[in-house]
Amino acid sequence: MTEIEIYSDFIKLDAFLKYCGAVGTGGEAKLRIADGEVLVNGEVCTQRGKKLRAGDTVFFGPEAYCVKQG
Repeated sequence: MTEIEIYSDFIKLDAFLKYCGAVGTGGEAKLRIADGEVLVNGEVCTQRGKKLRAGDTVFFGPEAYCVKQG
């Protein structure tokens, strides 16, 4: 699992996927989220504006990312 530090109270899911390098563009993030390819804390999440906070875990493909407060 890769820890990704954020420097605000939260980050939106689509922005997080771009920030951590899981996708190349915001458009790709939007499509992947809408297609149900992203899990947040073990559950499929189709809300691209989902607010992620420290302690949340995002699963995308074979990768897992843990949100950490920076």
